[in-house]
Amino acid sequence: MNTKEFSVTQFFKTGGYEKVRQFVSAEEAAAAFWHYTNNVATKIGLVVRVIVTDGGDCINMEWERGKGITYPPPEEDPELTNTIKDYHTGTEGE
Repeated sequence: MNTKEFSVTQFFKTGGYEKVRQFVSAEEAAAAFWHYTNNVATKIGLVVRVIVTDGGDCINMEWERGKGITYPPPEEDPELTNTIKDYHTGTEGE
């Protein structure tokens, strides 16, 4: 697998979408995912969904407004959820 094959897309309540990262590493995709699920546009309701896809166009992570992280379900992969949070806060590996 290529190390820079992830993309991050945000979806707006108007029905449009924007690819905010393309062909980036898993680490950069995770950081962007955390950013775009916790920014002002998300908090005021402009963004309703954020996904990370891989080179095969498979969804690797998904967040939905009002539901939080829906894929992978946090109860199935709590380590991934914590890793994303740790990466964002700069505490990974502690």
